[in-house]
Amino acid sequence: MNLNINKNLVLVAGACIFKEARGSMKWFVIKQNDEDNWEIPKVLVRKGESSVRGVLRMMGEKANMTTRVLEEVGRFGGVTTVNGKKLPQRHIYYLMLAKAASAEVIGFPDSAWVEYGKLTKILASKRERGVVKAAITELSRIKKKGLKNKRKFIQNEEG
Repeated sequence: MNLNINKNLVLVAGACIFKEARGSMKWFVIKQNDEDNWEIPKVLVRKGESSVRGVLRMMGEKANMTTRVLEEVGRFGGVTTVNGKKLPQRHIYYLMLAKAASAEVIGFPDSAWVEYGKLTKILASKRERGVVKAAITELSRIKKKGLKNKRKFIQNEEG
């Protein structure tokens, strides 16, 4: 396992991925094994790789999904143990849009697309529920900003 240990820092990137399907917003969650709880997909970032590149790589390789990173929505610190040595660990979560997704997810034992109401109930981690809430807030901000930019464009075209 090639960890990104920059000054002994273990970097983990999380992907808070959504898509719009039949008028509703769906969020992607995974299980690492059959006994685990549902969670946001995460990846250990490789040495020399950015956290953004890490989540894009993970979603392409493990989920057969083309995604786009929109914004960072959470950053948390902690400690982990690698080979008996305690190291600082940082988690960075990103709001991501699923641009194209295959029906077959090969790299996770289980995965699902769920609506926000169900998502907040099935995520076991309080931290990850907070990340999803931040992602919803950020997505709303992005949509409002996009609508304002579209109005300005229309006004400029008409004027």
